[in-house]
Amino acid sequence: MNRPDPNEFPPLSLAVPEPEVRPGDQPDFSHVAIPRAGTVRRPPVDADPESIRDLAFTIIRVLNRDGQAVGPWAEALDITPEDLLTGLRHMMTLRIYDARMLNAQRQQKTSFYMQHLGEEAISCGFQRALRPGDMNFPTYRQAGLLIAAGYPISSMMNQVFSNAEDPMRGRQLPVCYSSREHGFFTISGNLATQYIQAVGWAMASAISGDRKIAAGWIGDGSTAESDFHAALVFASTYKAPVVLNIVNNQWAISTFQGIARGGAGTFAARGLGFGIPSLRVDGNDYLAVLAAAQWAAERARCNLGPTLIEYVTYRAGAHSTSDDPTAYRPTEESNAWPLGDPILRLKNHLIALGHWSDERHAQAEAEILAEITQMQKRAEAIGTLHHGQHPSPADMFEDVYAEMPPHLLKQRHEAGF
Repeated sequence: MNRPDPNEFPPLSLAVPEPEVRPGDQPDFSHVAIPRAGTVRRPPVDADPESIRDLAFTIIRVLNRDGQAVGPWAEALDITPEDLLTGLRHMMTLRIYDARMLNAQRQQKTSFYMQHLGEEAISCGFQRALRPGDMNFPTYRQAGLLIAAGYPISSMMNQVFSNAEDPMRGRQLPVCYSSREHGFFTISGNLATQYIQAVGWAMASAISGDRKIAAGWIGDGSTAESDFHAALVFASTYKAPVVLNIVNNQWAISTFQGIARGGAGTFAARGLGFGIPSLRVDGNDYLAVLAAAQWAAERARCNLGPTLIEYVTYRAGAHSTSDDPTAYRPTEESNAWPLGDPILRLKNHLIALGHWSDERHAQAEAEILAEITQMQKRAEAIGTLHHGQHPSPADMFEDVYAEMPPHLLKQRHEAGF
């Protein structure tokens, strides 16, 4: 047998994806193909996944440049102008809350914070498609789910400050909220774990004959984790009543989205290999987010199985207060993002409908700022990172077992409690 000469082949090498621009370069999003609002078809809820493969490669959009809601996804929306005003207020509240907590971290009143700047429509809009009892399994950038579900801002602040009124009693990182009553599973700092948990919870709901659905959340970078793929296997195999959300904000800390996406054209396309219907949505369009969420939630409630949704958006702020984005992307890149500001877009839509105005918007901003400022004063009066009242160290021994075992009792006594 003649063996080929090893020298006939070139040396092996790896392909390392590179972002198209770096700090100092001119921002360029010309590679993002954006269809006109209203042009993407809306299939029936029971559509076969094979028949809607194209929806994983386009972008579902509802709001056009004139602030009008157009197309089949807009026509199917179940929402009133009053609902939209509520949604606008939710997004404004989240943005103002973010700004106050970011400043508090800079003032060393808390150790850490993560903004939602530019992504408010995704969590605030999606929550409106859920019902009481449904459960979200979120990441650290979906606080809008809590706000839209009516969770008290004051409780969120107390958790960020880890003071004596912290509902987590000082046992979680700031922004790692939790509220079973509001359908918000405890945030985990270990990325991607919540995805497989969401599928398992949805399976349990189906096994018990319940009517509650689950929603899993993940960022573009964390789709490279094994739990993401395991979740898709179980969701597709058992047709779990779950909506699997991917927030593609272009950056996984300092790593651009091309690293995690690999050879797939889009993140939504990954669902196709598992036979899961997959949508790609304008994440800066509140109405498009809500329309897609309602479609996917209806599928789950009708026992039609999971849906995967990729929200195309942009992380306008830093990854966290520990991050400096100027080290890896152009300073003006946020301003160049072609899908605009989600709050401004919904504001313009409501103005076009005749239900809002620039003056009323400015007044609402002032009212929300005043409310949040007062809440912050009360929370800081209870305690912050370095001052005031804090949870008792004895709390660390609670909620681990239904009945505290002898070894924990001994440790608690040794600690003086």
